[in-house]
Amino acid sequence: MKQNIPGIMIAAVKSGSGKTTVTCALLEALNARGQKPCAFKCGPDYIDPMFHREVLGVPSQNLDSFFAGEEQLRHIYTENLDQEGISVVEGVMGLYDGIGGIREEGSAYHVAAVLQLPILLVADVYGMGRSILPLLAGFLQYDKEKRIAGVILNKISKQFYQSIAPVIEEELHLPVLGFLPKNPVFALDSRYLGLKLPEEIEGLKQQIHRAAEMMEETVNVEKIIETARRAGGLHIQNHSAPPCAPAVKRRGAVRIGVARDEAFCFYYEANLKLLEKMGAELVFFSPLHEKELPCSLDGILLGGGYPELYAEQLERNITMKTSIRSAVETGMPSIAECGGFMYLHESLADAEGTLYRMCGILPGKCFYTGKLVHFGYIELAERTPLFLKDGSTIRGHEFHYYDSENYGESCTARKPVTGRSWSCVHSEKNHFWGFPHLYYLSNPGFAEHFIQEAERFRARKSKKQTQQPGRILFDLCNREGRRYRSQERHS
Repeated sequence: MKQNIPGIMIAAVKSGSGKTTVTCALLEALNARGQKPCAFKCGPDYIDPMFHREVLGVPSQNLDSFFAGEEQLRHIYTENLDQEGISVVEGVMGLYDGIGGIREEGSAYHVAAVLQLPILLVADVYGMGRSILPLLAGFLQYDKEKRIAGVILNKISKQFYQSIAPVIEEELHLPVLGFLPKNPVFALDSRYLGLKLPEEIEGLKQQIHRAAEMMEETVNVEKIIETARRAGGLHIQNHSAPPCAPAVKRRGAVRIGVARDEAFCFYYEANLKLLEKMGAELVFFSPLHEKELPCSLDGILLGGGYPELYAEQLERNITMKTSIRSAVETGMPSIAECGGFMYLHESLADAEGTLYRMCGILPGKCFYTGKLVHFGYIELAERTPLFLKDGSTIRGHEFHYYDSENYGESCTARKPVTGRSWSCVHSEKNHFWGFPHLYYLSNPGFAEHFIQEAERFRARKSKKQTQQPGRILFDLCNREGRRYRSQERHS
């Protein structure tokens, strides 16, 4: 069934133009109007969806045309929208910036074309005058599908806006839907991986609320809603399973412990949903604040984040480190990505060089380099097929300033544009640890292998327990955890 789904893409001339501020303010304004907005983020970014979640109180999905094919992209979009509301899709980088900065694939424009979305362009015009006209004219000329439906001018005074907006509309025939003034209240702080996390920004909700109030004064929100309602039609997909996912009969759920707190918070919602569809019960826990792993787990997922900012606290939580090490050494399947991979090392050195003891599962340390070690999209292939069958690959992304003395040799990562490759990842039948952030839907067999290994681990536990009738058995992870805590006290 083909249906018109109200939605709009918030894109920009370049990174740092104010997309996230405009997106969050618009979501808040739509919420206040009772429009039931839902949020999406183009590209592989983890942090911007966290800001969307702060406004809406619901997860925000990534839409990435490198990770997912066009059919799959449409499925993810239609599966997660509210058909009675308006979808707001935040773009990535500049409107036309795709893979390697040169391909259309992976760009906000490509996603807008696949999803039939009108585009609202955000232009940071601070320090500019009439020069904004040729800049916008170039974007319009490159818009082969005529999707750019309007522009918001950011960081501009009301007086200059009143002068330049009529000129833009007269000469370019481009609707100017309003402006936001330069105001430190609307500035979202950044660090090397992008914006700071929402919980690190004091008074974020009040800040977004004030930005929404300002938007109602200076931006034609009603016109944005009208524009969103002119989005093109899409075929509503069957939501039972995403395209390319294996037909998995739900088993008795395996329990997968997922690290989620201030230090480990980078997860693609699509990955977590796929694990659940394959028969996983996700059990969230905090390596920062809890003493041990949750009981009766069958697998562990350690996502990315900022462990370096909490290295001292992670070091002090000896019982959690011991619990994780014990679980891994007794064969519990595990996946660790980027920050989670760093946490498995013997030690972690922060930007000042201070060394902190981590889990001690991998020899060596991770250390700050002061520059990007690897950045951008990759395709990953295992040298010995374990998680990835039949010579297949899985797509992912790297973005880290930290390096490791023990990078791994199990996989080859390859850049899709340049073809440059390098060795990475530690993988065996029951674990996969490395810097890459993976997108499971690009190879669902990866997630299926993890679930199968968790099932095998659960079966071995059950068999061991039934072979010891009459004994009071403690949970495996707690028993082994006590043994290793005793060793640490005597070391």
